[in-house]
Parts: sequence; C-alpha cells; structure tokens
Amino acid sequence: MSSIRVFILGSLAERGEMHGHQLRLLGEQEHIHLWTDFTVGGIYGALKRLAAEDLITAVRTERAGNRPERQVYAITPAGRTCLASMLRDTLDDFALRPDPFDLALTRLDPDSLGALPRVLAARRGSIAATMARQSLSFERADPYLTVAERHTMQHQRFRLQAELDWLDSVIAALPEIVHDELSRKDS
Repeated sequence: MSSIRVFILGSLAERGEMHGHQLRLLGEQEHIHLWTDFTVGGIYGALKRLAAEDLITAVRTERAGNRPERQVYAITPAGRTCLASMLRDTLDDFALRPDPFDLALTRLDPDSLGALPRVLAARRGSIAATMARQSLSFERADPYLTVAERHTMQHQRFRLQAELDWLDSVIAALPEIVHDELSRKDS
C-alpha cells in the first residue's frame, strides 16, 4: 500500500478537483509528515504516476496572477475503485516491517563488541529525541486534528515507546549478549 496514493486519491475523492500545490498545502495543514511515511514534496511525482495509470485525470490548467500554470486533477472512476480497494486492504492487513537493526544485532562483529554500549545508547537517544520532537509537534497540532488523526498520532507515540522499552531490554541484556558472542567466537 502506498500512503501517498491513498492521500492523493482520498483527498481528490473527498474534496474534489485540486492541483498539486493545493494537495501540498492540505498535507501540511493535516500534518501528514507527522504520521505518514512520505513528505508533502513527494506529491508532485505521485500525481504524474497516478495520471499515467489513469487513476486521476487533468481537467484543466489554472494560472493565478504571475504564478506558474498549475494542472488541476480529478479522480477517475478507476481511481475511486483503486482507492476503495487500497483502503479496504490497508484497514484489513497488519504490516510489521522488519528492522535491519535486528539483523545487525544477530551478526555482531566480535572485535567491535566494546562499542556496542555506545551504539545502543546513541540509538536509544535518537529514538527518545524523535519521540520528544513528535510529542511537541503533536501538542501544537492537537487543536487542529480530527479524532482519527489524534488516534493515529497516539499510535506513533505507542510505537516509539515500545521501541524504547525493547531497546532498554537489549541494553539490560548486553552483558549476556556480549558473553554469548565471545563464546561463539571461541568455538
């Protein structure tokens, strides 16, 4: 599932015809960068791909003052069908993507085990900083959010907290992990 496709098709289905700049502003207004896996800058390329697939169609060109011409798009019947399918699939399916960190943790370099406490502490610090930044952004955005958007942002908080909790357990098990790795090296 492509989040950017759902955003564009859903926005056109819900709000009607729009050009890329309007979609970008809508994305900023809805704070999608806080809870999706794309940035508003990616909208323009996605519009071209959706048009090439006949999921949206250019309905006219607009020019306001000295601004550049803007292509206005509408969702097609095929786009509505695709959107309905994507929404259904996305709500039905659970996706847990593998984190490459897990593979790296199982393939440690025995000669670099001394750096592991620092690496794990830095990772934890990075996640905690991300959580703090997001919490601040969420607080600022909160008055403008729908109930569903609030729950979506809370989902992000829960996931970050779960990552911190898990990483704390790895840090606590570090002596055992190092011992195990050194034992395997000696074998």
